[in-house]
Amino acid sequence: MKIKEPKYKYNNVMLLDDNELDNFINEKILEANHFSKKIYVNTSAKSALEFLGNMLTMGETCTHVYPEVLFIDINMPIMDGFQFIENFKKNFEQKVKQPKLVILTSSVYHEDKQRAGEISKDIVFLNKPLTQAMLDKI
Repeated sequence: MKIKEPKYKYNNVMLLDDNELDNFINEKILEANHFSKKIYVNTSAKSALEFLGNMLTMGETCTHVYPEVLFIDINMPIMDGFQFIENFKKNFEQKVKQPKLVILTSSVYHEDKQRAGEISKDIVFLNKPLTQAMLDKI
């Protein structure tokens, strides 16, 4: 008897957070809610940019594995989430269908939400922890 695969909202998403425990918890929440079939996890903005760049070198074959949603923490060392988004937009915007950008942060500063809106009105700004209700809105 073949087990029926659950219906996923997305095929591929990426979690970008320097906190491995947050990544683990968020990954489990995404899995439990059948949010995505495949979840890529990165703990640094630089490695995430490199990972996405490597996917693009695959050309047309990357379109079925490229993340459709990026969950991005803003408080990270070396390159923060805002720097990641600016780099991403500069280097990837014209090369691939744009994923949804979701800032998932513990920041309570209104300035951070305002800055996200200034970068793009399409950025979703969420405060940790991730919940099913939040996922339903993405």
